Amino acid sequence: MSAASPANASALFDLKSASLSLEAFLLKTGNIQALGQAMAERFGDTPDFFSNDPVVIDLTHLASLDATVNFDALLQLLTRFKLKPVAVRGGTVKQTAAALEAGLSEAPDGHAASARVETVVQEVIKEVVREVPVEVRVEVPTSVPTMVIDKPLRSGQQIYAKGGDLVIMAIVNHGAEVIADGNIHVYAPLRGKAIAGAKGNTQARIFSTCMEPELLSIAGTYRTTENPLPANIKGKPAQIRLEGERLVFDPIQI
Repeated sequence: MSAASPANASALFDLKSASLSLEAFLLKTGNIQALGQAMAERFGDTPDFFSNDPVVIDLTHLASLDATVNFDALLQLLTRFKLKPVAVRGGTVKQTAAALEAGLSEAPDGHAASARVETVVQEVIKEVVREVPVEVRVEVPTSVPTMVIDKPLRSGQQIYAKGGDLVIMAIVNHGAEVIADGNIHVYAPLRGKAIAGAKGNTQARIFSTCMEPELLSIAGTYRTTENPLPANIKGKPAQIRLEGERLVFDPIQI
């Protein structure tokens, strides 16, 4: 079989620019063992939290410390938690070189990406002016439906509302875990773990008609039973929100 000629290569494949939204994994330690323990505490030893989501490893924090990172061990750890590291950003020259050697790419910084997008837009406008008018179709993103759970959650059960809110109409028992990228509403006693804004949404909130949780977390800021709830919150209707890096507790009058 003869190889494809340059003339018909475009019929077999093409290259186009793509704008993708990726999660950033902000790395704050070079101690991979300690990182693994912290992730296991938050997501469990065999998590069903991610689904091979692509992430960019943000080294901004470690760059100021000039810390050494074992990227081979880090990639194995993130893969075990069903994350797919594809690139790094914000590291020192040495850190970035080590990441590239481990098989990662270097993500462009925000300013470079913006400049490139602006240039591409200008070129497209020029082409449209030169050519005949073309039909432009705008893709309107669809909202993620709210997940509603009607049955009680037993110890060991985990529910995750990916990309949206979670509404639970029954008790969340001790040992159960409810997770949402958006808000969490529990119209019953909340006695297990509740993690809202799981992928960094700092505007997410947690609501319950009976607040008695083992753990509360919004966008990574958490509080456990080691730090008791205020008397006007525990066992009563309340909402939890994030203010800066502090969880704020507000009673709800029903």
